[in-house]
Amino acid sequence: MACLSSSQLQKFQEDGFLVLDGFLSADECVAMQQRIGELVANMDVPLHCRTIFSTQDEQLKVLDNRDYFWNSGDKIRFFFEKGVFDEKGDFLVPPEKSINKIGHALHAHDPVFRSVTHSPKVQALAKSLGLQMPVVVQSMYIFKQPHLGGEVTPHQDATFLYTEPLGRLLGIWIALEDATLENGCLWFIPGSHTSGVSRRLIRAPAGSIPVTSFLGSEPARDNSLFVPTPVRRGALILIHGEVVHKSEQNLSDRSRHAYTFHLLEALGTVWSPENWLQPTAELPFPPLYT
Repeated sequence: MACLSSSQLQKFQEDGFLVLDGFLSADECVAMQQRIGELVANMDVPLHCRTIFSTQDEQLKVLDNRDYFWNSGDKIRFFFEKGVFDEKGDFLVPPEKSINKIGHALHAHDPVFRSVTHSPKVQALAKSLGLQMPVVVQSMYIFKQPHLGGEVTPHQDATFLYTEPLGRLLGIWIALEDATLENGCLWFIPGSHTSGVSRRLIRAPAGSIPVTSFLGSEPARDNSLFVPTPVRRGALILIHGEVVHKSEQNLSDRSRHAYTFHLLEALGTVWSPENWLQPTAELPFPPLYT
């Protein structure tokens, strides 16, 4: 079982992140990658993802993309890198190399990912962190494609998944391939989870433009404060909802696949109605403990 020791728990509380090496076996990682390969082979690419819009149609494109994203919280949907389609909507690169991520309900609709998310190891980990009523908010499979996988700028997850009080959001990030300095490993500012949230994303009302707004602003970050966190395949990184982290562009010839999901301590917590992601009648946030 994956219970944290007292020293591990203290380090997580101090730093806002924690690496657990060897959380998944190589066979478990391979099974998840094989399942993703099946999903990609059978994916249906939405028309608006394939279409190149003219300037006058740009607002329509924004609305189509927003609705596809906004309504993905209870579905399995595909999101692509920029520049992977030609003017006719055909792939310029192999489809399996074109995808940025798959989200946001793999944990609910796919048996392989549901099994990993609700595994005894994950449940034991959550219990050792003191979570009493954790629910699964969202899940993503991130590809970080060779040469295409873009930079993820410094951010806090609670910017996009805001709670009252703060400190109730936990990210689980599992490396399904080695994450290195060359292919875009995660970087953290240790201790940055203790200063609150710099800005919040606000979901705009249906049909309005701009599609989002922010309260607050992201401050300039001193790059020297970031600590690189390369990990081997199968490692798990715990990510506090308010710790500042980023990843660089993948300039290497190797992908950096990862499965990530977020847990929310539901007991005594208010999930902001202005968050982009909202539970639905069809899929309320499912309890982690089974």
